[in-house]
Amino acid sequence: MGTPEFAVESLRILVENGCQVVAVVTQPDKPVGRHASTLHQPPVKQYALQQGLPVLQPEKMRDPAFIQELEAYHADLFVVVAFRMLPEVVWNMPRFGTFNVHAALLPQYRGAAPINWAIINGEKQTGVTTFFLDHDIDTGRIIMQKPFDIPDDADVEYVYNGLMQLGAEICMETVEAIAQADGQLSTHDQSLMIPEGNELHGAPKIFKETCRINWKQPMARIHNFVRGLSPIPGAWTTFTHEGGVQQTMKIYKTSLSSRRWADVPVGGVICEGKQMFVAVEDGSVVVESMQLAGKKRMDTKDFLNGFHDDGQWMMV
Repeated sequence: MGTPEFAVESLRILVENGCQVVAVVTQPDKPVGRHASTLHQPPVKQYALQQGLPVLQPEKMRDPAFIQELEAYHADLFVVVAFRMLPEVVWNMPRFGTFNVHAALLPQYRGAAPINWAIINGEKQTGVTTFFLDHDIDTGRIIMQKPFDIPDDADVEYVYNGLMQLGAEICMETVEAIAQADGQLSTHDQSLMIPEGNELHGAPKIFKETCRINWKQPMARIHNFVRGLSPIPGAWTTFTHEGGVQQTMKIYKTSLSSRRWADVPVGGVICEGKQMFVAVEDGSVVVESMQLAGKKRMDTKDFLNGFHDDGQWMMV
């Protein structure tokens, strides 16, 4: 059970290692295009059809017809990777249960956007976890974990690709362990894995307003925020120029500078040569890649070549 590209690698490794995948469950096709007249198949469906696997696409997971069809496959195990919440009638159906591949080291970063929030919070390491589903989200008994280091300049794309491969590996190893244990697998209670006094970070779903940059904070936090949302959905700000004209600007890549101009307020923009500096509390953030609303993404030096305005620029 899965939908995006992230889940395809786990399905692929199961197929290529001879697991008997009896069916695939994914989201319904999504309307795309200017008039929503074209249906786009989820990546998992595209791969499943290439392999000749039956595909189920329920609108509602509690639909009696879907439940009946699912039961008819008599699957021993359900594998969930980047999918939606399942009702108990589904996750409790197979005799070996249902496990999920989660892109974080649980119990940290429970929720819908673990990769984004780990980078936003400046984590040096994340990983993947497999756990059995139960009644609460991302709280089930842990089966396996694998760590993954996050370089200081890594963005979501880098970590996503790394965890996608690592997630496929742990998925295969978990299936093998469950099969060998014949239902008697040793697991770990998450509640016993939280050191006393340690804060648990959540990973809630990210919305547009979540992605707005707050320039009134230390530059390292702004840098982590930008790379934690790059390239999708993208951190954004309001760019003010030419006597108060405002445009939305997405920022995809930044670096940090200790330079600070005493007469420039927080959010003020200084352009020197082919560089754009945004003044913040403890230095300046160098904008390296950006996109004005309605325009293409570009390197800042290319933007400055074609954008001429001698007025005061501000990011707010």
